Formats: sequence, structure tokens, C-alpha cells
Amino acid sequence: QVKVEESGGGSVQTGGSLKLSCVASGFTSRYYCMGWFRQAPGQVREWIATSYHDGNINPADRFQGRFTVSRDYDKNTLYLEMDNLRPDDTAMYYCAAGGNGAVCPSRVFDKWGQGTQVTVSS
Repeated sequence: QVKVEESGGGSVQTGGSLKLSCVASGFTSRYYCMGWFRQAPGQVREWIATSYHDGNINPADRFQGRFTVSRDYDKNTLYLEMDNLRPDDTAMYYCAAGGNGAVCPSRVFDKWGQGTQVTVSS
């Protein structure tokens, strides 16, 4: 059974850093997509980045420079390092997985974690 689980959220002050982890279990190969998303209260879900089976990462432009995504294929783990955090980064952060790892539109993400809360205070 495929399962996705996030960890690493917490409360930090403005300018602080956090590193989130997402473990995808139950996959039998590296050929699946993984992605980070977030959703703030009252807001629509926002895409952060997508990871492909070949090592490529496609980050959303607005997060480049502060957010870094990486993936450890041996550990089936996707990471999100966030630096210089701001209060408007406060949200529930979700990890998702699915698809074949080569083509990763949003609709292939059918396995979602429960989310990990990130709160940034001023």
C-alpha cells in the first residue's frame, strides 16, 4: 500500500528556517512523481515544486531563492528546505506522489499526506 507522510513542520520566527521531509512508502521503483504544495487558511492550494524520476526538480518561480527541494531516491524521501521564512509562508504543507515520474501534471498526484503545519511569527 502506497503511503505518503510529511514531517518537520513547526513554529519559527521571521527569517528562520525549516526543513520538511516526505517519505513515500510502498513504491517499488523510483518511477513516480513527487511534489510539495501548501495551503493557507482561506486560500487555494499552491504548488511549490515537482520532482521527477530522473533527478530533475521543477520549482515554482515565486519560491526560488528561498525554498530548495531535493530528493533522496534511496530513501524514497523528498525534502523542502525553507529559508528566510516570512509570516505569509504560514500554511499547511503537503507532499504528494503518483504518476510515472516522467510526466507530472497535477492530476497524477493521487497519494497525499496529512500535511505538516508551518507557522511563522513576526
